[in-house]
Order: sequence, then C-alpha cells, then structure tokens
Amino acid sequence: MGGFFASALKEDCVFDLFFGTDYHSHLGTRRAGMAVYGKSGFNRAIHSIENSPFRTKFESDVNEMEGNLGIGCISDFEPQPLIVRSHHGTYAITTVGRINNMKSLSESILSGRSNHFLEMSGGEINATELVAALINEKDNLVEGIKYAQEQINGSVTLMLLTPKARARNARISLLATKS
Repeated sequence: MGGFFASALKEDCVFDLFFGTDYHSHLGTRRAGMAVYGKSGFNRAIHSIENSPFRTKFESDVNEMEGNLGIGCISDFEPQPLIVRSHHGTYAITTVGRINNMKSLSESILSGRSNHFLEMSGGEINATELVAALINEKDNLVEGIKYAQEQINGSVTLMLLTPKARARNARISLLATKS
C-alpha cells in the first residue's frame, strides 16, 4: 500500500507538501519522496524510511527545496516520485497500485532496441518507471495515460506533474486511476 499528496500554490509549496506527504506515512514503510517544480526546474528527494520516520529524513531537504508545484509519496516498494525526460518534456510521476502483468509489459517494452529500465535491488523493475515507459509510447500525455491504463492488468493510481500544470487540467494531467 502507499499514498501520495500534491500541492499547487502561487507561493512556495514545500512545507505544505512536506506535511501532506508525512500525513500518509502510515500507508508505507520503505520509501518516501518529494518532487517540486520551481524557478530552477525540478528538484527531488527520495529516502528510505525503514528505520527512521519521514519527518526526520526530509527535514533538511525541506530547507533546500523550492517550488510552487509538488508531489510527494509514501511507498512500500519502489523509490519515487521519478523525474522523467521524454518526448513529452520533463515531468514527475508517482504511482500506487499493483500491476499483475509487470513481466509481460516490461518484456514488451524491452523488445524495442532503444528501451531500458534501471533495475532496483534484487533485479526488480520500478513499477513507476514501467508506467512512465507505457505513457511515453504515445504522442501526448493524455493518450499515454489512457494507453497505460488499458495495458495494465491490476490497478494503478498515478499522479503526474508537469511544469504546465493548471487547475482546470488537474483531473487529466495530475491524477488518473485504473482499477
């Protein structure tokens, strides 16, 4: 299980993101992360929370991060959010769910000559990276999200943050659920 939180403000959102993500700490016990977008682009921090609580691990990061858009997550498995640079531009992505067909999806993606995944410990593939790879198969983010949801057997809720996030597009570009 896991959880995530987003903040979009006219001013700096890092403290809101910090406390909002911390609120979800009871949903995961292995990894936590925050990604913000501000004047200097994307900034991200990911830490293990296996032996120390979220607040302790991220209190120094909060003082170094700045941005008015942000996403944070608590995860039982993979480190995230990820910052992805693709033909869609640069975006941050986080997911929560269970993908039952990870192996067949990753094999399909790897059949392309220029595709790859960064392995996690134990040879596992990061599920969030797999979802990003599926999204990047299509010409735009909306079609990519729809495609990923069609391909995934299981469930996935994702949050995607772009530098062009707008409140009126939030339901499409920031949050999508498939179950």
